[in-house]
Amino acid sequence: MTEVRKKKRFKFKMPGAFVILFVLTIVAVAATWLIPAGSYSKLTYNKPTSELQIKNPGGKTEKVPATQQQLDKLGVKIDIKQFTSGGITDPISIPNTYQRLKQRPASAAAVPNSMVRGTIEAVDIMVFIFVLGGLIGVVKASGAFESGLIALTRKTKGHEFALIFFVSVLMVLGGTLCGIEEEAVAFYPILVPVFIAMGYDSIVCVGAIFLASSIGTAFSTINPFSVVIASNAAGIDFTQGLNWRIFGCAIAAMFVIFYLHWYTKKIKADPKSSYSYEDHASFDKMWSVVSDDGENAVFTVRKKIILVLFVITFPLMVWGVMSQGWWFPTMAASFLTFAILIMILTGTGKMGIGEKGVVDAFVEGASSLVGVSLIIGLARGINIVLNEGMISDTMLQFSSTLVKGMSGPIFIIVMMFIFFILGFIVPSSSGLAVLSMPILAPLADTVDIPRFVVVTAYQIGQYAMLFLAPTGLVMATLQMLDMKYSHWFRFVWPVVVFLLIFGGGILVAEVMIY
Repeated sequence: MTEVRKKKRFKFKMPGAFVILFVLTIVAVAATWLIPAGSYSKLTYNKPTSELQIKNPGGKTEKVPATQQQLDKLGVKIDIKQFTSGGITDPISIPNTYQRLKQRPASAAAVPNSMVRGTIEAVDIMVFIFVLGGLIGVVKASGAFESGLIALTRKTKGHEFALIFFVSVLMVLGGTLCGIEEEAVAFYPILVPVFIAMGYDSIVCVGAIFLASSIGTAFSTINPFSVVIASNAAGIDFTQGLNWRIFGCAIAAMFVIFYLHWYTKKIKADPKSSYSYEDHASFDKMWSVVSDDGENAVFTVRKKIILVLFVITFPLMVWGVMSQGWWFPTMAASFLTFAILIMILTGTGKMGIGEKGVVDAFVEGASSLVGVSLIIGLARGINIVLNEGMISDTMLQFSSTLVKGMSGPIFIIVMMFIFFILGFIVPSSSGLAVLSMPILAPLADTVDIPRFVVVTAYQIGQYAMLFLAPTGLVMATLQMLDMKYSHWFRFVWPVVVFLLIFGGGILVAEVMIY
C-alpha cells in the first residue's frame, strides 16, 4: 500500500510583541536614510526669564519678548497666556519655517541604543507597573481574590454582561474626560480575573478596558492631554466643537458596547468561537485565581479588608490624576502605600504567611510584569530614532502641502487620514498636538472652515491608528495579557473602520453646517 504524504502548507504566524517592535526599530533606522531630514523652528516659553525662545533648524537660539504681538509676527495664532500660564510647555512648531537639513542617517548601533534609551525614558511608567505587579502578587497570596470572586460570581449569575457594560461606560468617561491611557494598565489585574470567572476571554478584557477608554479619547470632550492642548496649539478655545464631540462620543460608546455584547453572546454560546481560543488555557492559567480549595472560598473579615484596600487604590488614582495632577511616580507611591498595608495584614496573625511569604509574593508579582514594562520602553525607542533622524517634520511638511487648494469636505477627510498616518509616527496625543496643530490648523483658514474641525480630525485620525499601532500602548496591553496581535487585529478592525467612517461623517457635517 502506497502511503500518501500530505504536503505541509506554509502558514504565516504573527510574531510576538518584542519581535514586531524590533523589526519596526530597524524600519525606523532605514527611514532615516530614505526620508529627507528637515525641521521647523521651535518655540518655547522660558519661565525664569519670562521670554519666548526660538530655536531654528540649525540649532541657534534666539530670545524675544513674550508678547502677543511677537506671536502674531511669527504667525503663531495662539494666545500668549497659553504659554505664560503653563498651558503649553512642549516646543511648538512655527509655521513657514521648515528647512531641509543635512541627512542624519542612523547607524546599525542605533537599534540597540534606542531600545536602551527608550527604556530609560519610560522608567517612571515601569516603576509604576512593577509596584502594581507587586501589589497584585500580595493580594493573590492573601487568598482575598479567590474568596471575593467566588462571592461575586454567585451574585452576578445570569447578569454577567452588566459588569462589562459598567466598566466600558466608566472607561469611555475616563477617556473623554481625562485621557486614561497608560493608567488603564492598572485595571487589568483587578478586572481580568473577574471576567475569566464569568466565562469571558482575553479579547473581552482588552475591549472593555483599552478599547472603551480609547473610544472615549477619540472623542475627547475636556481631556487636557488631547483636545485642550490641541485646541490651545490651534489658537482656539477647547469648547469650540464640544457639542459635536459629545454627540460623537455617545454614538461611538453605544457602538462599542453593542459590539462587545455581540461578541460576548457569541463566545458564551460557543467558547470555541473566541478569537483567542487557541490560547485560552494559558491565559486562564496566568490570570485565573479561583480554586476549588474550600478554605479559600471562606470570605473572612481580613480578606474583605484586604480587598477593600486593594479596590480603593483605583478610584484614588483616578481622583489624583484628574484633580491633583498626579503622574506615575505619585501613583506608584500611592499603590506602594496600600501594598505595604496589605503585606502587613497578609503576613501577620494566625493565618499570616510571614515576612518572607509576602516579600516573595511582591517580588514574584512585580517580575511577572517585566515584559510589559520593557515593551513600553522599546516602543519609545522607535520615536527616538525618528526624532533624531529629523524626519518627523519632513512628513509634517509634506502633509501640509498635500491638502492645499482642496475643497472643505475633501480637505478634512484627507486631514483625518494624515493624522491617521502621523499617529503611527507620533503615538503621544499631546506630542502630536504641539507638533502638528500650529502647522495644520491654520490651513483650515485657507478653505474657510473652522479650526476646531481640524482638532476633531486629529483626535479621530490618531486614535483610529492607536487601536492598531505597535508604537502605541496596544503592544504593552497585549503583552500583559499574552495575546497575539493577530487575534486583536481580527477583533478591532471593524471598530477602526467604524471610527473612520462615522468620524469622517461627523467631520464633513461640521464643515457643511458651519
